Amino acid sequence: MAFSYYRDPSADGEQKKGSISYWAKEKFRCPFCGKEFDQEVMHKGGGRMIAGNLTDELHRIFEPSKKFGRIYPLIYDIGCCPKCHGALLWKDLSDIHDAPSIQRINSDEESRKQKVENIFPYYNLKHQRTLYDGAAMYYLALLCYEQVDTGYAPTFKRGMICLRLAWLCKDLDKVCPDHNFSEVAEIFYRKALFFYQQTLINETGRIESIEVVNNFGPDTDKNYGYDGVIYLCSLLEYKYGQKQNEELRLKKLDEYKKAIARIFGLGKSSKNKPGPLLEVARSLYDKLSAELSSNNIFSDD
Repeated sequence: MAFSYYRDPSADGEQKKGSISYWAKEKFRCPFCGKEFDQEVMHKGGGRMIAGNLTDELHRIFEPSKKFGRIYPLIYDIGCCPKCHGALLWKDLSDIHDAPSIQRINSDEESRKQKVENIFPYYNLKHQRTLYDGAAMYYLALLCYEQVDTGYAPTFKRGMICLRLAWLCKDLDKVCPDHNFSEVAEIFYRKALFFYQQTLINETGRIESIEVVNNFGPDTDKNYGYDGVIYLCSLLEYKYGQKQNEELRLKKLDEYKKAIARIFGLGKSSKNKPGPLLEVARSLYDKLSAELSSNNIFSDD
């Protein structure tokens, strides 16, 4: 298939209308292979980011503008070396210094490239990124976080990256329909469910701390904190959790309904709780209640 088949068809038009990003003056030195590469940064302001609706997954939709077309701010959060294809969130790419993590990422280079090429066979790291390239970079980052030390909170970051990958794949499905990106999105949603739930298990069991996380996202526009993680665990279980074992599903939904109720209890007395989170949590609570009630399961909140 031609390379252009997988590119965002609007990308070239957007570049003609106005610049979405620019190359930073100083080059970035890759912590894995030591090579320098250009750091791409998204322009701010100028009518580029027209905020639209917030989805129930806490994903901010940005409306297209006449000058810049549709933009995807998410894709600029990942730093990726075009030489070794090592990728992490920019802050971690700047901060990572421990030799064991770096060695594991270096030794996994060929395997990492092959896995990403299986889904995004024509991605390119040497030009200004498109939606397609950005999704590939997120997948590279997901594979790199498999190799880093627990001190970087990799379980949570893999959950957030999987959720963002699901969003990007849904966007790709709109741009390039009938290329199975919707099915790929479903896979990443289920992976996000696993990693978000494992994050709570690791945190409560003191297996892996999330104290180093300074922004829980899940999107780039707002930090919904630890309550956002609990909410997303509940939502992803409701939307993408297994449905083969109905008894187990209902048990989990009942547990998450209680967790959501506790968020409401705190939210009513705290001005620090983000309003949009309470709104989507209330909607989810009602959906959980309805499904549990239809199966004659009632619980005290």
